Amino acid sequence: MLADALPIFAFSPTLAFSPLLPPAALAGLALAACVVMLVAVFGRGLWSGLLRGVAMALLIGALANPALVSEEREPLNDIAVVVTDRSASQKLGAREAQTTAVSEEVARRLAALPGVEVRRVEMAEGDGGDGTRLFGALARTLADVPAERVAGAILITDGVVHDIPATAGALGFTAPLHALVTGERQERDRRVALVDAPRFGIVGRTQTVRVLIDERGGTGTARLTARRDGTLLGSVQAPTGRPVPLSIPIDHPGPNVLELEVEPLAGEMTDANNRAVLTIEGVRDKLRVLLVSGEPHPGERTWRNLLKSDANVDLVHFTILRPPEKQDGTPINELSLIAFPTRALFQERIGDFDLIIFDRYANLTVLPPIYYDNIADYVRNGGALLLAAGPEFSGASSVARTSLGAILPATPDGRIHETDFRPRVTGTGSRHPVTRDLPGGASNWGMWLRQIGAQVHGGDILMDGADALPLLVLSRHERGRIALLLSDHAWLWARGFQGGGPHVDLLRRLSHWLMREPALEEEALRATARDGIIAIERQTMADAPPPVTLTAPDGRTQTVTLAPVKPGLFSASVENRQLGLYRLTDGTLSAFVNAGPDNPRELADVFSDTARLSPLARATSGSVRRVTDTDGAPPAVPRIELVHAGSAFAGDGWIGLRPSGSAVVRGVREFPLGIGLAGLALIIWAALAAWIVESRRRGA
Repeated sequence: MLADALPIFAFSPTLAFSPLLPPAALAGLALAACVVMLVAVFGRGLWSGLLRGVAMALLIGALANPALVSEEREPLNDIAVVVTDRSASQKLGAREAQTTAVSEEVARRLAALPGVEVRRVEMAEGDGGDGTRLFGALARTLADVPAERVAGAILITDGVVHDIPATAGALGFTAPLHALVTGERQERDRRVALVDAPRFGIVGRTQTVRVLIDERGGTGTARLTARRDGTLLGSVQAPTGRPVPLSIPIDHPGPNVLELEVEPLAGEMTDANNRAVLTIEGVRDKLRVLLVSGEPHPGERTWRNLLKSDANVDLVHFTILRPPEKQDGTPINELSLIAFPTRALFQERIGDFDLIIFDRYANLTVLPPIYYDNIADYVRNGGALLLAAGPEFSGASSVARTSLGAILPATPDGRIHETDFRPRVTGTGSRHPVTRDLPGGASNWGMWLRQIGAQVHGGDILMDGADALPLLVLSRHERGRIALLLSDHAWLWARGFQGGGPHVDLLRRLSHWLMREPALEEEALRATARDGIIAIERQTMADAPPPVTLTAPDGRTQTVTLAPVKPGLFSASVENRQLGLYRLTDGTLSAFVNAGPDNPRELADVFSDTARLSPLARATSGSVRRVTDTDGAPPAVPRIELVHAGSAFAGDGWIGLRPSGSAVVRGVREFPLGIGLAGLALIIWAALAAWIVESRRRGA
């Protein structure tokens, strides 16, 4: 608000000079005048010398161009700033009501002061949970105000401020700073904080998280409960005041949302800081892949190069060069081949592999039937199997005729289609992350020249080929995953045949889907929080997903309808108004997202405090005081006065502002003294007087 328009005052005139000659020239003339005057005094008498000196002084004074200057000044309003803390900690207990009452009373009292312009700003918590930053708001409010016009600043806060300058000089003004602190002297609270919070963990291992339970007025111990992705991991009675280590198992790749909650303390200020959330990204430690090529062929190198180029893959590759039935009379000790370690691979260590790939592999008695049983059990228990089929898949030696046939999504029909065709993504494939948005465009992909016929009885057909026959089939069997590629000509894309195709993207996505890459799941619910927005994403093979129920940290729920983005992908955005853990579910899938930092600074210390701001206030001759002296009492606002003289700006029951006396010059009046007729007349009079005196002396 602005005070009434201030009058314009004319200040008393002052003497000013605007020399017609440079100062050095005037100094030289003055020195010469002194010499002439002294010569006249000693040669012609005292009066003659004095008159000559007066005449020359008047001449030099006229050249100095003296003038009387009178300024018309308009006083400027002084600036007083009131910064009100509206952060999360100010909503605890009676603080919010105290803050509102104090803010209104301070505004009323400042409005009664003459010549004071009041600027009010309310500051919520900083972006990203960076705490209360009142001094940043104060600096922005005074950015267009000269420092000398600032009469003072008043902060209405609980004292929990996170950007306090180190020195008073950093404020940018020298006026007093006052803080009116809300809250009560006797406060109780308990909180849980993350001391060591790892961001990554190896899937299948445990990660240690160190947690601190801090309290004031507590019991010394509290029950701490840990949940991962909403599932209870356990609870423990933990001591307060010192870090407690927790071993958290990392169950799956991708975000593992850990929620730590401590039991509330009776009569505490808030339970919002009784919960801490940590997202640990689960990563796999070297995905182990077993690649078995049934015979040397052009596509063998394509698979090997692809898997070897992936830094996250540890590849074990065997190629069957000499099957047992081959007998050509060559002594065993003259062969430079190694025996195929079937027992070690398919019985003793089969569980060490994340994926087994059979590349044009035929059942030629290399593996006994029991090993096929082991592979089938490996898939049922969560393993992954990929078959890249060639002509052998249609014959009597097909692995589909072993116990693997019970878990495969297709059965060979005995036909081999030797014809050129262009692979095409099916409608189902356009929704699946493995084949959706493959680069290059299907119409520009090169041809393949062979496809194996099969009858599909399960899974999803993502690509088809010659005569719209199934080309790529993905399926799940119990806990495991299976992929069947019914052609051995993917290597043609790698060689650039007829322009090639996206073999790297296709085969890499395929292998990583089999190894449970979270980003390639065909049914997934994901959420991310950034810049005050929760972005929800639903991947599904259905035509449309069900609505998502979003549960806020305070328990309030909201139903969100998702909009299509591309085939199989739907999304929505929701504004998050609270910091903490949000839960999402569509009835089938669930997701969790933490909005804000793991340890919000605003809730790390919720006790009202006068000590933090006191050094800065003292350095500016200001003050810090509570608005209530006793718990439960109504707030009391000190008197606000203008202190025109003295160094004390606070006292018992009052705080002061410093008026600056700043003004803006609206006009200037100037009256010359040494130029014009008056100056000329004085010079002529002095010269004439000197001539008369000189003439009389000669007549005498």
